[in-house]
Amino acid sequence: MDNTTVPKIDKEKIRAELEQKQFLDIQKSLLRERTQRYVIMTLLLSALIFTFVFGTMENPFQHTFSQIGNRFSIENRVLFIVWAAYTGFAIQSSILGLFAIEKYKNKRHHLFIYIATGFLIVSSLAPSLDHLPFWTKVHLYTAGLFALFLTLGFYPFILWVAANNPRIKLNVYIWLGVTWGGGLTWYFLLGNTGMFEIWFFGFFIIFLLYLSLTLFEEIIVKRSIVLLREEDNLNVGIEKIFINLDKENKRKKRKKKSS
Repeated sequence: MDNTTVPKIDKEKIRAELEQKQFLDIQKSLLRERTQRYVIMTLLLSALIFTFVFGTMENPFQHTFSQIGNRFSIENRVLFIVWAAYTGFAIQSSILGLFAIEKYKNKRHHLFIYIATGFLIVSSLAPSLDHLPFWTKVHLYTAGLFALFLTLGFYPFILWVAANNPRIKLNVYIWLGVTWGGGLTWYFLLGNTGMFEIWFFGFFIIFLLYLSLTLFEEIIVKRSIVLLREEDNLNVGIEKIFINLDKENKRKKRKKKSS
């Protein structure tokens, strides 16, 4: 058979074949994880764009995200809250997805990530204005607690990943240095400005994109090898791996109900 030609796919035949080989669960989990990777990367990319757009609505060398969100207009304030909630959710989803794909079971670190997201949202809700000193303190403290709990939840995990994946160990340390080191450099050079926040959130999100792409791809390759090792035609094998075998069954069930 010509390996460049992909014959018509018979979903029922593929399902029976995978069930016979006891590979059906592997195929389903592989399809689910690929979909999860697409969702997470979409969330992160949109959060990255959102962060840059919001952070540059005013001069980031003069104004922090808090000042942009609280001192110019009510629309900015609403946008600041939406940005914090969306970005926090995207970061949380990505990190928890990485925990799952790497089977990282530390419950305390899972909890720290949830708490960090909560503090980021509370920080955006607390108005940081000169005539509201109490709420300004709440904003500052919760922003600091967000950074603390994010570090406590993520840093041990990423060191664990680096220790168990020598192939990406150097890249992990470089990204950590660029993200945290670069952010602190901006902070000491310019003080608490929007550039510090753009740098930290921007490079941290890019780092999560890199990890999501690399670690998800790695697990997909490992499981694909199991499913493809007996295939004569790799093109057909790849189609079998990533075809949604439940989609046709759901369509048939809907037709039966409607008839």
